[in-house]
Amino acid sequence: MNLTRMEVAMESTVLTLHVSAKTRDQLEQLAAATQRSQSYLAEEAIERYLELEAWQIREINEALKEANEGDFVSDEELARTLKKYEG
Repeated sequence: MNLTRMEVAMESTVLTLHVSAKTRDQLEQLAAATQRSQSYLAEEAIERYLELEAWQIREINEALKEANEGDFVSDEELARTLKKYEG
């Protein structure tokens, strides 16, 4: 789904948060260096963080499912893998 800038702006909402002075200063510097707004950069950072955390949770849940199903590497596979990476 491709949205125009106007549609994105209309869908946005205000979020107020507290950050350290260091984080604020870094955001100001990055905004100036990239000629982007602080809001744009903050939104990008939050979106990346949320995507990463969601991915990590999905991977953990999948690993737990596999473990609960007894889906483990065999002793032979583990030995082969370890031998492959021995110094």
